[in-house]
Amino acid sequence: MPVEDRADRRSLEGVSKRANVRVRRIYDDPSPDDGARVLVDRVWPRGISKERAHLDDWCKAVAPSTELREWYGHDPQRHSEFARRYKAELQQSEQAEALAGLEALAKRSTLTLLTATKDVELSQAAVLAQLLAH
Repeated sequence: MPVEDRADRRSLEGVSKRANVRVRRIYDDPSPDDGARVLVDRVWPRGISKERAHLDDWCKAVAPSTELREWYGHDPQRHSEFARRYKAELQQSEQAEALAGLEALAKRSTLTLLTATKDVELSQAAVLAQLLAH
């Protein structure tokens, strides 16, 4: 694993304590400590009902574009470049507005970013959590 990816993972470990932002899989059972539960995937996760998801919001606008998501394919060797490109996408007006909404939510209470990704540390939710921590 490249050194910068390890650094990204280490910095993510402290995110939930500093910014009240957590990253979890949507398939995990909800926790009383989750606070606001927001799905940050563009596509609804397979095999889970809206009732079982226990969502407060589904924020598709902060999800990476289909093109970027398909290029990335959760390949660990592409994670750093994915994060760079994804952060650039988040600067576009609709995405920036949605990100600002998540920032406001994180300031008020605990925010749990949910994703269907198997490895949450390599997901867009992890990148979002890092951005929200600053």
